[in-house]
Amino acid sequence: MEENSHHSVSLVKHKKVWPLKKVLLSLIATVVLFGAGVSVGRGDVNLHGLSKNTPVAPASALDYSSVNQVYSILKKDFDGNLNTTNLTEGIKTGLVAATGDPYTEYFSPKDAKAFNEQLAGSITGIGAELGSDNNNVVIVSPLDGFPAQKAGIKPKDVVAAIDGKTTIGMSVSTAVSKIRGQEGTKVTLTIVRNGGNPFNVPITRQKITVPSVKSEVDGQIGYMKISQFTDDTSSLAQKAAQDFKDKGVKAVVLDLRGNPGGYLSAAVNVSSLWLDNGQTVVQERRGTTVISTEVATGNNILKGLPTVVLIDEGSASASEITAGALRDSNDATLMGEKSFGKGSVQQVEQLPGGSEMKVTIARWYTPNGKNIDKQGIVPDKVVANDDASLQAGKDPQKDAAFALATSKL
Repeated sequence: MEENSHHSVSLVKHKKVWPLKKVLLSLIATVVLFGAGVSVGRGDVNLHGLSKNTPVAPASALDYSSVNQVYSILKKDFDGNLNTTNLTEGIKTGLVAATGDPYTEYFSPKDAKAFNEQLAGSITGIGAELGSDNNNVVIVSPLDGFPAQKAGIKPKDVVAAIDGKTTIGMSVSTAVSKIRGQEGTKVTLTIVRNGGNPFNVPITRQKITVPSVKSEVDGQIGYMKISQFTDDTSSLAQKAAQDFKDKGVKAVVLDLRGNPGGYLSAAVNVSSLWLDNGQTVVQERRGTTVISTEVATGNNILKGLPTVVLIDEGSASASEITAGALRDSNDATLMGEKSFGKGSVQQVEQLPGGSEMKVTIARWYTPNGKNIDKQGIVPDKVVANDDASLQAGKDPQKDAAFALATSKL
């Protein structure tokens, strides 16, 4: 998400009454599209496992004396005004950043609000998800039909500067905040693509509202496109599947290209449209210890229908879980290009004052026991989209998926 960053700190004691959220976003998901990042969600996401059921060894106590010493020197010698709120927020941010994990992040109240707004599906931005790769701010996926894509932004593009300000040393959250802005205003991204020379791309911000699922029936084939796994995905996918059934669809194309992830529960519910009740969708492990196993919920009205799942390098996290679960269960053929490769699970906790913390709690594994972190999923049938075809309004990957689905009728 463009402005999503997509991440307390031992300074705050965790209380079980605070609602937790389990997220599966690509990177510190930062969707320019939304403002914060496709990653978390509301308190309706029921998390189980870590905080409530899995004993956690107490961390060694931190020695804050040196921190107090630094603060004392600032108060005594600093030539300027000190804002204690900003200083406290800086301590929390720095403490979490010191983990060295790009997916573990502290959100100030302002950033937390933006982060959650993103999954609500409406915000002002450019329609792209940002992440972090090798300490670079990168485009995870431009969203279909929105300003970033129309301006030519592509997955894996490195954002070297924003309005002329270098992103070296810049967090994804900061990049997101700089990319967001008022509707109708412009932001200029300096892009480095495939190690080439940097070039500027001006993009006009717009209000973006995206239903996460779009579907249509073409003859005997049902086509379902899921742009991200948000709070409306489960109900919209269920509705689309029922429409397929009512119209006598004989095969399905599930398009997860450019889908950066989102709610774990939504990925489980979508997978459940094909899988038997109780069948494993994904397993979460901390080291060698299994901390959670998510299983299909039933209502598999698409079970048995030949299915082709489209993925590409913008497919990450929750979309990789869905693709992996359907392939491992022999319910689908994967087509397209290798996926992004984000195989960790984050848990989001609400903290006092409206701040939040996103922390990596586990690695996830497909039903066959594979973790795809930094590897991605290689499709069964590799089909690439070329720029010339896309510019001509063609979609070779989608065409190939329909052809394969048709051959299975």
